[in-house]
Amino acid sequence: MNTKGSSTPLLEADFQGNGQREASPIPLTLIFSTLSAVFGSYAFGFAIAYSSPTQSGIMHDLDLALNQYSSFGSILTVGAMIGATVSGRIADYAGRRVAMGMSEVFCILGSLIIAFSKVAWWLYLGRLLIGCGIGVISYVVPVYVAEITPKNLRGTFTAVHELMICCGLSLTYLVGAFLNWRILSVIGTIPCLAQLLSLPFIPDSPRWQAKVGRLKESESALQRLRGKNADVYQEATEIRDYTEALQRQTEASIIGLFQLHYLKSLTVGVGLMMLQQFGGFSGILFYTNSIFTSAGFSDSIGTIAMVAVKIPATTLGVFLMDKCGRRPLLLASAIGTCLGSFLAALSFFLKDLHERNGISPIMALVGVLVYMGSFTLGLAGIPWVIMSELSICGLTVVFVAKLVPETKGRTLEEIQASLNSN
Repeated sequence: MNTKGSSTPLLEADFQGNGQREASPIPLTLIFSTLSAVFGSYAFGFAIAYSSPTQSGIMHDLDLALNQYSSFGSILTVGAMIGATVSGRIADYAGRRVAMGMSEVFCILGSLIIAFSKVAWWLYLGRLLIGCGIGVISYVVPVYVAEITPKNLRGTFTAVHELMICCGLSLTYLVGAFLNWRILSVIGTIPCLAQLLSLPFIPDSPRWQAKVGRLKESESALQRLRGKNADVYQEATEIRDYTEALQRQTEASIIGLFQLHYLKSLTVGVGLMMLQQFGGFSGILFYTNSIFTSAGFSDSIGTIAMVAVKIPATTLGVFLMDKCGRRPLLLASAIGTCLGSFLAALSFFLKDLHERNGISPIMALVGVLVYMGSFTLGLAGIPWVIMSELSICGLTVVFVAKLVPETKGRTLEEIQASLNSN
């Protein structure tokens, strides 16, 4: 399915290794490269959370109506759509490092424009630029991390992407409760600058370098990532052979995706992403304060409760990713979002009926926290929009149970064979 012009991660040529190799210490270059990449993930989380704690301050200082502020919050997704559309092309043409650097430039410019905004359209422009940046980040960071890590560490290392998004979200909620919105926007440039400064010191993806014909650079980068004493000959050979096989294939087309051979792969990949987005996760992130205030709580209580749930749930998901497998986490996550949605919806339903007014705020709080914790545990990291339709979350349970294959401990060739089988 991958071709020379495709924008999919080049992962098929994984180093099989022996038990002795897998038990060796993790090279510092691999750790540093991953940390450099996930600074972008932190910036992603910051961008999503920014509109929630700053709502009252921005509306007061710039005299915005609610519909104007709603446009400010939602225009981020428009920019993200643009960024995500071109992210694969940029990452394949210029490389993963260049793509990450470009995304951070957009985020820095957008944050500074917001910080110095005097009128609404400045806010919109800054938010749009940040959206373009995080749209690229959403693709290139997990791809880069997946391409530089050996298969036995890939699940854990790629889950750090979601962990850093969670940290960006949580710290923005906390800090935003005490800082002016302009200062908070400037602070948002710090992780972007950190990534820009660290990018020159990390290797580019050896798989991408092999794809564009830089075989010596690919082997050198692989040696840095695996350790100076590691034997990378077999892995480098597999990467080279695989990329040469890709180049012999014809250019892919959109119509080619709908061949029967790719039907299950396409259904699983696109289906999971659609169900994740239809779950309503971004809605609660953009309007967390409003939701908790409507339920009868102060926004500070809601913020603290969110942080207390999200970080442990994300950390737990990182550790369970390679131990329990992807399917069990997805199933548990989907069931939890069903329960959380039901409790939150029921609480507001009872509130509208003026029934059990003492219980409904507690029920709303519990429902939102169950939803957030469950989503963060699986659906967030294995692919982002609280009040989603209960039927959508229930459909996710059925979808994962019936169609999504387990990938824990399997090579990508074995996974592809499973998808192609009947």
